[in-house]
Amino acid sequence: MGRSLRIALLSYRSKPHSGGQGIYVRALSRELAELGHRVEVLSGQPYPDLDEGVPLTRVPSLDLYREPDPFRTPRPSEIRDWIDVAEWATMCTAGFPEPLTFTVRAARHLLPRRDQFDVVHDNQSLGYGLLRLVRAGIPTVATVHHPVAIDRRLELAAAPTLRRRLTLHRWYAFTAMQARVVRQLDGVTTVSESSRRDICEHMALAPERIEVVPVGIDPGRFTPPPAGQARETDSILAVTSADVALKGLVHLLEALAKLRTERPVRLTVVGTARPGGPAEAALDRLALHDAVRFTGPVAEDELIGLFQRATVVAIPSLYEGFSLPAIEAMACATPLVTTDAGALPEVVGTKAGLRVLAGDVGELTAALKLVLDSPSLAEQLGRAGRRRVLDTYTWRATAERTADWYAQTLERKGRRENDG
Repeated sequence: MGRSLRIALLSYRSKPHSGGQGIYVRALSRELAELGHRVEVLSGQPYPDLDEGVPLTRVPSLDLYREPDPFRTPRPSEIRDWIDVAEWATMCTAGFPEPLTFTVRAARHLLPRRDQFDVVHDNQSLGYGLLRLVRAGIPTVATVHHPVAIDRRLELAAAPTLRRRLTLHRWYAFTAMQARVVRQLDGVTTVSESSRRDICEHMALAPERIEVVPVGIDPGRFTPPPAGQARETDSILAVTSADVALKGLVHLLEALAKLRTERPVRLTVVGTARPGGPAEAALDRLALHDAVRFTGPVAEDELIGLFQRATVVAIPSLYEGFSLPAIEAMACATPLVTTDAGALPEVVGTKAGLRVLAGDVGELTAALKLVLDSPSLAEQLGRAGRRRVLDTYTWRATAERTADWYAQTLERKGRRENDG
């Protein structure tokens, strides 16, 4: 290993038990610290759960989207400065301010401490505040899990009214800022070759400027079911961080309705159905309330138990930049049915799951039925998935490759400054 580095790891929001960002921040910071680096995490709300030895610096926002009170009105006493005013005003005009306001707050905190860090690593905030760090000469890099412009495109395609489309255009206005900022950073990494291609297309970044470092899991925590524990019959599990079109949950619900005409199959969704959102409307339309359970956010132990009990895990997404739930399921030797969207073929490979055309409810139904009907196929897929994870996807490997990328980026930056 090279020299020990002092790393500031930034994340504008870090849900600890759902959504990939909080999991990424916790696991990467832990593994980097175990490799001998000093990592300090700076995060807005919701704050991450971090492992012992990794300090957290809280960078509080107004927390305008917190559950169970999203789009809340802050009390006048909560407004501290112009950044809070900007955050509130942007939300009131249907925009999403957090990537910008978090990075401005983080820069204000980090600039007086510039000598305490060798590198600042942003976790897809990509706000203008990062450019203050770049201009100050602080090595600043970012992970882009996938371009949010893809979410924007899929949401717009699914929007039922002109008013909704106009609102979405305003909400996703921050994606233009992210594309401008990412091109000025000292280094960029992403989690898959698929995401690298998408970043090149949507953010106009040259492919040679993007390092691919897949994320991972802890295979000692995510394990097959204990000996003697049988999996539940006719049990489908899905893990979704958001009830949005991109996750394809409505297609899965339509497939479930078809399967329910033949068998008492049940679906558990790790996530929340947004009030008035597409999943809730589909549950009403398909009369599936008695067959579907939404768990809300769950702790890791409970999530592992859900993977170990499920007959099959379904990932019906219309796009994935990586898919942490896919490798979590594979580590638990749970068979997968996934779409062919985004990085899913790259992550899952050809042996750990059945692959269907994204958005094709008929193919999704048939693949789920095939796995539910064939315990021997399910076992074969599960074994192959576990092997693939052990060979390719661990957090320690992610941290080692990330640390090497830091060193290479710092060396390049040093050469450019010396040449200049």
